[in-house]
Amino acid sequence: MGNTVTCCVSPDASPKLGRARGGGGGGAAPGAERRADAYQVAAAAAEAESGDSDPGGGPHLQHISDREFPDDLALESNPSDHPRASTIFLSKSQTDVREKRKSNHINHVSPGQLTKKYSSCSTIFIDDSTVSQPNLRSTIKCVTLAIYYHIKNRDSARSLDIFDEKSHPLTREEVPNDYSKHDPDHKHIYRFVRTLFSAAQLTAECAIVTLVYLERLLTYAEIDICPSNWKRIVLGAILLASKVWDDQAVWNVDYCQILKDITVEDMNEMERHFLELLQFNINVPASVYAKYYFDLRSLADDNNLNFLLEPLSKERAQKLEAISRLCEDKYKDLSKAAMRRSFSADNLVGIRRSNAILS
Repeated sequence: MGNTVTCCVSPDASPKLGRARGGGGGGAAPGAERRADAYQVAAAAAEAESGDSDPGGGPHLQHISDREFPDDLALESNPSDHPRASTIFLSKSQTDVREKRKSNHINHVSPGQLTKKYSSCSTIFIDDSTVSQPNLRSTIKCVTLAIYYHIKNRDSARSLDIFDEKSHPLTREEVPNDYSKHDPDHKHIYRFVRTLFSAAQLTAECAIVTLVYLERLLTYAEIDICPSNWKRIVLGAILLASKVWDDQAVWNVDYCQILKDITVEDMNEMERHFLELLQFNINVPASVYAKYYFDLRSLADDNNLNFLLEPLSKERAQKLEAISRLCEDKYKDLSKAAMRRSFSADNLVGIRRSNAILS
């Protein structure tokens, strides 16, 4: 796989050559031998030109990692695959954030009453959203806000017919002719996504993976999310994310119960096209997932979407203390193992342990 000359180097690798050589139970046909010799000569010339020959004489099969984009190109073109690349939605939102801050500064608009709570010596405020257990409501709000900025600040209106709502409507209601000229607001996108997540009982982690797949689709397929296709693109991303992330995935026919007028055949076709456009790359590394989570929190701070803060209760403080004690015991076991392995160094350097600090 991955090498264009693989089937030419070894005659047994080609089904046609295998049948020609083994057919009839006798010797190989002269025409087949000439074709095999020609294939081997062509393969040898291609290897000499590309430098893919093995010093041992056998063909060199290119590893899949060698065929990926270089880091500089990949970081620029595939932000959903690399943790060091900035997310697309955050960069698109910065334009509006800067304009809003500039307008407030010019018009001398005061920030108003501060609604964000801050910890003090007597009270500690924490939210119930972490990277491993995000808050569902807050996460959906942030994800839909990211989709809103994608639509509002799109570069153009490139699309595909499979995602066009005029060609594949989600409801029986007639789609207006000017449907592609009016951008949906954030509340409209939030209600659509919230309805799907509530009916299908999806998790907050699934919402983050949905955004990863959405940006990966826009990058791989080189299309834009716009008023004419945003519902079907979001639906396809949710459909795929729920199957990849959740242990008990929602079937396509279940979405037909939520969206009454869509057919299973349409869902299957959209899912197949979505996977093909993603080049079947549905892997989401933990580093990419964490990047999207924290960028969504940055987006929430820039747009005053504060996560719900609650005072640290006694019960939750005890739970955090128990988790901290468990991690400390695990750290001590690792330290003891490290000391046993370092006895040959005659304890020239002592092992220093630092106390963990919860923030």
